[in-house]
Amino acid sequence: MNKPKILVARAVFPEVLAKLAQHFDVESNPADELWTPAQLIAKLQGKQGVFTTGSERIDAALLTACPSLKICANMAVGYNNFDLDAMTAAGVLGTNTPDVLTETTADFGFALLMATARRMAEAEHFLRAGQWTRWSYDMLAGSDIHGSTLGILGMGRIGQGIARRGAHGFGMKVIYHNRSRLDTATEAECKASFVSKEELLKTADHLVLVLPYSASSHHAIGASELAQMKPTATLINIARGGIVDDAALAVALRNKTIAAAGLDVFEGEPSVHPDLLTVPNVVLTPHIASATMPTRLAMANLAADNLIEFFIKNKALTPVNHA
Repeated sequence: MNKPKILVARAVFPEVLAKLAQHFDVESNPADELWTPAQLIAKLQGKQGVFTTGSERIDAALLTACPSLKICANMAVGYNNFDLDAMTAAGVLGTNTPDVLTETTADFGFALLMATARRMAEAEHFLRAGQWTRWSYDMLAGSDIHGSTLGILGMGRIGQGIARRGAHGFGMKVIYHNRSRLDTATEAECKASFVSKEELLKTADHLVLVLPYSASSHHAIGASELAQMKPTATLINIARGGIVDDAALAVALRNKTIAAAGLDVFEGEPSVHPDLLTVPNVVLTPHIASATMPTRLAMANLAADNLIEFFIKNKALTPVNHA
């Protein structure tokens, strides 16, 4: 019996490729090339499945050109590279990799908060430039984390992980806003209080964004929202690019509307808005919140397992639509 044919669109762990090869006729991308949409369509001809990352856009045009495709397994918890309506209409299943990256991403979100609040990137640049020649009482003075108010916009698994770290580790007062309020037990575990978005913006000393990207969350934080925040506040985005209006944020940082920002995601990444590169009070990292070797391997294995389960049992482990 012929094995199903799949495409692995980016370079991945050799052991994951070996696992896939036990079940599939695999075409991989060991050179880790970034294919154009036309190249991806050409590679997908005759393929029943594809192992994707956030780099590969799965939309109506691709689906029309690839009629044999049945499943797209994303090696990410986010899936805004998927046009889910088009996929569902075409009978193509999409999957993601939740849970396995929750704690690692929460670790990074809190690390980015700390680096931003304590001006660590500015301090390193200051030192490397040879500017550390004397002490002064206010040299690179930042803001406290312990005992401050932590605001979280988007209180899913990762948001809850950040809340626990803040409340239990640093004695922070935790407030959050979400599409729906958490149950009482989860709120108690996180020591978190539900507030309106307006209250969140005006009260938080450190605001962390962890909400999924959608049309409704596009530019959820823009000039108007930034103006409602404290001038001493910091903004941390580990969610998705497009949730923050990066151009408006650069203006707010330059004008000291807020004190600082930490960004792991950007609109149009890997491109970064040029104005963000010219303001000192922002910490910039290249979308690495889940980047530990154990977590990335777990993500790759879950994406692979989704493909295997789908073709063996016709039921994936972590679907994001109903095809």
